[in-house]
Amino acid sequence: MKARLVAVGERAPAWVAQGFAEYQKRLSHWLPLELVEIEPGVRGKGRDAVRAMHDEGTRVLEALPKNAWVVALDGRGRSHSSEQLSQRLEHWRGQGRDLAFLIGGPEGHASGVLARADEQWSLGPMTLPHMLVRLVLAEQLYRAAAMLANHPYHRA
Repeated sequence: MKARLVAVGERAPAWVAQGFAEYQKRLSHWLPLELVEIEPGVRGKGRDAVRAMHDEGTRVLEALPKNAWVVALDGRGRSHSSEQLSQRLEHWRGQGRDLAFLIGGPEGHASGVLARADEQWSLGPMTLPHMLVRLVLAEQLYRAAAMLANHPYHRA
């Protein structure tokens, strides 16, 4: 099983990219994680934000692996504890399908992206910068995988 993170936005700050790369490396034996960055839609004065979100959504859907189980990160989604996430990861492994995690742009996900998602996930009630969500997601996936492997990383 492999995972792909499809994220709207390019050129993460160095500290985000370094942190993400560290957890990506740690995950490589348990859950290889690929990052696919999607070019943001054009925004600004005289630009239509809805159109930008739609354009992003089209590119996100094109980046999905075939037959992947799709999890859209969205503030209205269901939140999980680290323990619950490890149970979800175990369930996903049992399905034998690759995973795709989606991070939208400034306005969130296009309706077509949410319609395609098999589930929606919230990292909690706080609003997080989208670049930081990449790092938090990678760390939490590593934590869940470590728990399943009885690795001492998670000590709760």
